Amino acid sequence: MTQATHLAAPSGKSPAANIRMWGLDAPKMDIDAAHLVVGAEGTVRIPLPAYLIEHEQGLVLFDTSMNPLVCDDPALVFGDRPETSMIVSNPEQRIDRQLAKLGYRPEDITHVVLSHTHSDHAGGLYLFPQAKFFAGPGEFQWAAKPGPESAHLFNPTDLAGEVKEFDWTTVQSPSQDLFGDGAIIIHHTPGHTPGELSALVRLPSQNILLTGDTVHLREAMEWDAVDGSDWDHNEARRSITSLKRIRDEESASVWIAHDPRDWEDFGGPLKELV
Repeated sequence: MTQATHLAAPSGKSPAANIRMWGLDAPKMDIDAAHLVVGAEGTVRIPLPAYLIEHEQGLVLFDTSMNPLVCDDPALVFGDRPETSMIVSNPEQRIDRQLAKLGYRPEDITHVVLSHTHSDHAGGLYLFPQAKFFAGPGEFQWAAKPGPESAHLFNPTDLAGEVKEFDWTTVQSPSQDLFGDGAIIIHHTPGHTPGELSALVRLPSQNILLTGDTVHLREAMEWDAVDGSDWDHNEARRSITSLKRIRDEESASVWIAHDPRDWEDFGGPLKELV
């Protein structure tokens, strides 16, 4: 894995006129909110998404959702594990079919930013061998030997075989400007995992902060509360503070990937954002 050159994030909106973004439809999971935010209650149905960003210098995916086979039948991936009964999906939510709805093929993707290596984010990596891939520092070392509290969040086949040989670049702290024009700034926000990444997307009309799993639900930011399975709770709290700082400095709207309320606020899957 090569090392990325650190570039400071410029201020202001992107000069790139041709940039737009979509949240892709994806499988959902019914889960106890307490597993996502310490102190939360009730069952929540969370999306397990990816985002597509069309930039004049490339076509970017932020995360790749779960292995597309989950959309056909979760048991094809998880067998008799609890996830099989927790996942709600349909074949049209396969990431390749979601791209097709927007007029793209998997081979059109030029860049993939992986927020972290858990199975609901890394499952579709294998579909994009031609792309340039970006991951955070220490992420693959952690994925190779995760702690017992988070081992169930990985699917080893997501990172096996040729995926390990793809064109990977390590994003160095604290941030990297993906195209050098301020349009997409990747931020290292460790805590959930060592290499957890978020991304600021500067669209012509608005700035949007994609959180990855730096936070899972709105309550995490409201309460400064961690996920019980976070790799490092102190780092996680510091990264929540970083998200709030970026949000305020950039006048950005925060899009928490797993919070269904945020999806409603942004207009739902496949809503074009400019």
